[in-house]
Amino acid sequence: MYRQIVDWSNLLLAYRKASRGKRGKPSAAGFEHQLADRLIGLQGELESQTYQPGDYVHFMIHDPKHRKISAAPFRDRVVHHALCNLIEPLFEAQFIPNSYANRKGKGTHVAVNTVQEYARRYRYVLRADIVKHFPSIDHTILYDILADTILDDQTRWLIAQIIDSGQGVLADEYEMVWFEKDDLFAPNRPRGLPIGNLTSQFWSNVYLNPLDWFIQQDLACTAYLRYVDDFALFSNSKRELYAWKQAIMQFLATLRLTIHESEAQVIRPEQGIPWLGFVVYPTHRRLKRRNAVNFTRRFVDNLDAYQAGNISFAELDASVKGWVNHVRYADTWGLRRHIFRSHPVRFPKPPT
Repeated sequence: MYRQIVDWSNLLLAYRKASRGKRGKPSAAGFEHQLADRLIGLQGELESQTYQPGDYVHFMIHDPKHRKISAAPFRDRVVHHALCNLIEPLFEAQFIPNSYANRKGKGTHVAVNTVQEYARRYRYVLRADIVKHFPSIDHTILYDILADTILDDQTRWLIAQIIDSGQGVLADEYEMVWFEKDDLFAPNRPRGLPIGNLTSQFWSNVYLNPLDWFIQQDLACTAYLRYVDDFALFSNSKRELYAWKQAIMQFLATLRLTIHESEAQVIRPEQGIPWLGFVVYPTHRRLKRRNAVNFTRRFVDNLDAYQAGNISFAELDASVKGWVNHVRYADTWGLRRHIFRSHPVRFPKPPT
């Protein structure tokens, strides 16, 4: 497998994937400037197993939650794609159909459709999410899960290089949770995956795949879905869902994870299911208020920038189309009309 990962054709494909939509950025442009030489150099480091990931660049976002994003150097992103090109199909065959994050043919809107479909068929729903999911992922447990499928020692070495490079990146985001049989060294366990890495998103699905199968097979829940660390179970029995909640909490403890227990309540779908920025009902969907507020603020700022000549109309238009394409999956026609009528686009003033 490792020979296929470091093969020239795979590295070139990995570069193309990593540069998609980013060729105008300095990091991608700099790599492309001497593409053949840089890929040959990277290939040599991988073949001799002297490759070492570079330092991350960190920044904060607040949409919708306060998150620390860690961007790997471009050459490392090429390596991430090269690795995932080969190992992702092995795990994709193991994933359940109703895991929707970061998978081809899945995504946010398909997950919202599925939630609404279940909301029409079942009387009750339990929605839950994991506390500090990415900061909490335990490296030892992740290695054990990966080792069941990845048997090649060189590929394991590369995986370790990437996972170890993120150790401690989210240490300030993690609050120690003590589990049964923990000793005094438990706080020193390596944990955390940088939010923003292609591999981190993939590792997340690998890490929670045992949970997916536990819920579907051991609990025999036939109406279940997950998107990253948000998951929902449907049933016609409230008692059954509360029993499943306790079983899930016990199972997650084996992965050193916890849920927001007080927020994970059994409700009727008619009350509205908070899900991926929407509130989903059996008959309709609404956009969460904070989404509309945040977009309006960004839109006003972009309008001011456009009218001042600081951004082009194409940039303004792209920001609007991206949001509209997302929120059109809810009943937002009136909201969109109100926002755009309240903030009309005016052409920049010509220079004097």
